Amino acid sequence: MIRNATLPDGSRHDVEIRDGRIAAFLPPATNEPGVMLLPPLVDGHIHLDKTLLGLPWVPNQAAGNAVADRIEAERKVRAARTVSEEETGANLVKQVVASGTLHMRSHVDIDNQLGLRNLHAVLAIRERFRDLVTIQIVAFPQSGLLRSPGTAALLDEAVAQGADLVGGLDPVGIDGDLAGHLDPIFAIASRHGVGIDLHLHDGGEGGIAQMLAIAERTRTSGLKGKVAISHAFALGSVPTDLAARTADTLAEAGIAIMSHGPGAATMPPLPLLRAHGVEVFGGSDNIRDAWSPFGNGDMLERAMLIGYRANFRHDHELRLAYEMVTEAAARVLGLADYGIRIGGPADFVAIEAETLAEAVAARPRRKWVLKAGRVLARDGVLALP
Repeated sequence: MIRNATLPDGSRHDVEIRDGRIAAFLPPATNEPGVMLLPPLVDGHIHLDKTLLGLPWVPNQAAGNAVADRIEAERKVRAARTVSEEETGANLVKQVVASGTLHMRSHVDIDNQLGLRNLHAVLAIRERFRDLVTIQIVAFPQSGLLRSPGTAALLDEAVAQGADLVGGLDPVGIDGDLAGHLDPIFAIASRHGVGIDLHLHDGGEGGIAQMLAIAERTRTSGLKGKVAISHAFALGSVPTDLAARTADTLAEAGIAIMSHGPGAATMPPLPLLRAHGVEVFGGSDNIRDAWSPFGNGDMLERAMLIGYRANFRHDHELRLAYEMVTEAAARVLGLADYGIRIGGPADFVAIEAETLAEAVAARPRRKWVLKAGRVLARDGVLALP
């Protein structure tokens, strides 16, 4: 029994747990202050194979801020690794579980230098932590398709070997060929019956044109509700009326938009997208890797960063940021058994807060993280080996 718990809707209950699931919500037996219970946090966009967590500090080596510059810098960093991706990725999983994330979607680099090495590392991580966290894997062509010959075949094989989705990267900005990049990605998705999650950094009307092309292919391929576009900076760099028309097209195609609250790039207009029926969700993106020295995998902190970058001030706006790292991300990942309800899993993040807005703004330490009624972490420290 968890006494006098405040649920996300603001109601208070004694929560009875039996056999790892929620058996009942009972009237509080005490007026003593209790905890707020949140459902598990969900990281909709993480890179487990990229992190350098556990290695000595690695300075950022990118010559510039362009995506291509960072790709080349990362190829050098990963060639000089002294600790495997499996070990550093496991370090990150332990850290994010301790902060309350029990579900994630990890993009995994695949190119003609790496082959499927990183996929195999993350598959091993997924198996190792299968009782703690669910991990969806996106086969991600970080070096492009045309710039990295043979990668399309590797993506196809990656899905055959266990990747859950196929990814893409700036069809025009990186590969310079919209159809040449999108056609094989959609062909792989259709052939294997999997979803798609593409990185799209390209801004302005050129980025919007790529989104519209992705939406058209989504519609004609029968993949409605199975496609996401990560970053989507273009939506925040065009006039509002164009963003609104694009949002209608995205909503019609069932395309979700991921934002991590980027430090310098333009933010997609999250309230506008939501108002037009687009699912918006959040992710960590890079954590202590060759792309960024920042990040810790704490999705409540990420919700705060999203809200800060989006200039959210009111409680209903902060609730949107909260939903991006819980319910909305769960819907995008297709998590059927998710949420706090009678009969649902006794999976909770317990914090000291009175409202969701306070939880996002203050991102308090996690008092407990529970899965199936079992304590996985206390006060931000993993309780299991």
